[in-house]
Amino acid sequence: MNAISVIDKKRLNQELSYEEIKFIFEGFLNGEVEDYQMSALLMAIVLNGMTDNEIFALTDIFINSGDVLDLSEIDGVKVDKHSTGGIGDKTTLIVAPIVASLGVKVCKMSGRGLGYTGGTIDKLESIPGFRVALEDDDVINQVNDIGVALTSQTKNLVPLDKVVYSLRDVTATVESIPLIASSIMSKKIASGAEKILIDIKVGSGALIKTIEDANKLSELMIKIGNKYNREVRTLVTDMNTPLGKAIGNSLEVVEAVSILRGHGKGSYLYNVCVELASNMVSMALGDSLEDAKKMVIENINNGQAYEKFMEIVKYQGGDVTKLKVSEKAKVIRSNASGVIKNIDALKIGMLSAALGSSAMKQGDVIDHSVGVILHKLKGDTVNFGEPLCTIYIGSEEYYPDPLEAFEIEAI
Repeated sequence: MNAISVIDKKRLNQELSYEEIKFIFEGFLNGEVEDYQMSALLMAIVLNGMTDNEIFALTDIFINSGDVLDLSEIDGVKVDKHSTGGIGDKTTLIVAPIVASLGVKVCKMSGRGLGYTGGTIDKLESIPGFRVALEDDDVINQVNDIGVALTSQTKNLVPLDKVVYSLRDVTATVESIPLIASSIMSKKIASGAEKILIDIKVGSGALIKTIEDANKLSELMIKIGNKYNREVRTLVTDMNTPLGKAIGNSLEVVEAVSILRGHGKGSYLYNVCVELASNMVSMALGDSLEDAKKMVIENINNGQAYEKFMEIVKYQGGDVTKLKVSEKAKVIRSNASGVIKNIDALKIGMLSAALGSSAMKQGDVIDHSVGVILHKLKGDTVNFGEPLCTIYIGSEEYYPDPLEAFEIEAI
């Protein structure tokens, strides 16, 4: 067996055995398979897909490549959530403290951004002093103390996924349902949660572009969960337009705090966060979704969700008062009057990434202070010359025309 034969077999759309998958993926982790060879295999998977057996095998190999977090020292049901990623998706920053404020234990292990989609860890790192790399004992102690921890993937937890994830990010092999499913579910299972909610983003600004693919991914992740005796629930949410008004790390933290303080009620971001939190509470406590939603809204209104967020930040060494937003801002004004028919999430994401908010190649340093604030949302009326958005610029001064993201229909 050698890497070339495995790659060629997948190129020909033939099913790989457990042993073949283990050979080449573990070989990559150990430095025996070159990154260009793994890139070739990943592209063959993107083009040809994987069978269920191959996906189960890859997930198992990912899980067994490192440690599995034992959360048995934490009392109560442990619940986790994951988003497949999108533009302006800061839901974890909002949902985790809401759920924890209701007494549900949340051990949330998050990742960095993939391409133009921002990652929760990148957003948390924009908070000066915030410690994202917690050891296993730190996670357990924190969840026991305050009911919630937000941490990056630890060094020894699914290390194989970590190196593959990094390579996918820079080789145009992100958008693969089998790879997405194995990556997400291996981390969720290895991180020890008993109940898992998956937020599947669909649309131009998401990794998943169609409802059909979202349904396939949903079915696949539930199947993987069943194999490991985990309850998995999925929600499909829209990502054709950015989620919220802020795109960019520090800017998104500010918006998350605003939602937790009860602002933005009725907005799409607020409604999505309430829905996600309600499902997590319902899964953990066994209450109806309707009752869970009442509790979620009450804890936003009474300030307990916001207080829990501030408790998390303080516990993990952060200071939100020191968030930095670029002082170099440019207002982009409308070149037409009418109704905003659409704001292309992908184009806004690429704009923010071009400003420096995302790592577009290995070794890129993220500028947490840059990004985009939308002043108008889909369905709003705009007059010629009115502000559409403000862009916050860092050292990268070459970026796409922001107006290209806005589709305005004359009335």
